Amino acid sequence: MTIKPFPRPKSGDGIGAVADTDVGLTSRITKCRSCGSTNLRAFLDLGEMPLADRFLRRDQLAEFEPRFPLEAVFCDGCALPQILMTVDPNVLFRDAYPYYSSFIETVLSNARDSAREIMSRIPLSQDSLVVEIASNDGYLLKNFVEHQIPVLGIDPAEGPVEEARRIGVESLCDFFGVELAGRLVAAGRKADVIIGNNVLAHVADTNGFVAGIARFLKPEGIAVIEAPYVRDLIDHCEFDTIYHEHLCYFSATAFANLFERHGLYLNDVQRLPIHGGSLRYFASTKSKPSQALVDLLQEEKTLGLDTFEYYRDFAVRVDNVRERLRQLLIDLRSQGKSIVGYGAAAKGTTLINYADIGTDLVEYVVDKNVHKQGCFMPGKRQPIFGPERILSETPDYVLLLAWNHAPEIMKQLDAYSQAGGHFIVPVPEPAIIETQG
Repeated sequence: MTIKPFPRPKSGDGIGAVADTDVGLTSRITKCRSCGSTNLRAFLDLGEMPLADRFLRRDQLAEFEPRFPLEAVFCDGCALPQILMTVDPNVLFRDAYPYYSSFIETVLSNARDSAREIMSRIPLSQDSLVVEIASNDGYLLKNFVEHQIPVLGIDPAEGPVEEARRIGVESLCDFFGVELAGRLVAAGRKADVIIGNNVLAHVADTNGFVAGIARFLKPEGIAVIEAPYVRDLIDHCEFDTIYHEHLCYFSATAFANLFERHGLYLNDVQRLPIHGGSLRYFASTKSKPSQALVDLLQEEKTLGLDTFEYYRDFAVRVDNVRERLRQLLIDLRSQGKSIVGYGAAAKGTTLINYADIGTDLVEYVVDKNVHKQGCFMPGKRQPIFGPERILSETPDYVLLLAWNHAPEIMKQLDAYSQAGGHFIVPVPEPAIIETQG
């Protein structure tokens, strides 16, 4: 699908409803994606931004590259932070989607831990069915296949789905929602476990997605959902986690409000370090809240995560990080230092575009994902190479665009550190990490 220039969207109606633009690729909400409240209060405006995962081929560099408004609001009705703009999911996820989970060891390790945790909580056998929504390249479900437990992956991206099938993970190339859930149930399939890692925030039809889980899940089954924790995003100024694929930013409070609307109850929660801080939610058709959940919900209440005040000064803090990072990079370049980036990540797109970091400050970016190598970063057009380029050229500084995987990256580039190279982390405060060179 070709993206064309777009006009400002018109207002819509209904829960999360929007009016299509003339080109039919974007829409703008006027009501909460979860509860339908019109009490949406703005707390951050990142301006016009390119699509975070729309990496450019060399033959596309002369083409028009659209930018879309990126504004975050807080819903007074159900405490859910969210962005106003919706980009057609077919544009975001179907056309040569470049994200493959198996290139990131931190993600693979988290997937193994998740599978072990699930198998310890619910008895599974060859008569069970474990489903993952947004199953990508089969990185998680393969852990169940190894135990001879039947699985089904659901993902709209053709490339990752083909890779999942290649390693023996049954996969369906489609978007999940209440309609697909109905078709699967009609075909005689229901799930003992439904997993959704880093997908709930991506879904335009939030209520339809959760309704689909409720319809597809067996009465005694569990839904296990992971999502970045908005508390960590705000506390650590992780503004680069905000991009057009991420429509919503969940707290346990907002998650519970959404799922209970569809007869599913949040019963337990685990805090995870992955992706800058995430929560793993456990939900089912019966309400049996754990003490850990009760404590976290009370903690969120005490801190005020369910109030606008918690988010009020975020924009000021974000602007401060942007200015400090730009000045650090400008100062280093004025000293003749070379700087490159590591991680052609979606968050990196937000960071370099909002902070106006062009090739004059960061010459190029490297990434292990071969599907991104040879392309260019959205907006700022840095070329993307393999990590071996850093080892061969030894630039003075490496800006960690994928800072959420910093330990893995720094271990991978130990030889670079030993040679005297330095790393820069952008958030929560721009800083140079001293190395052993």
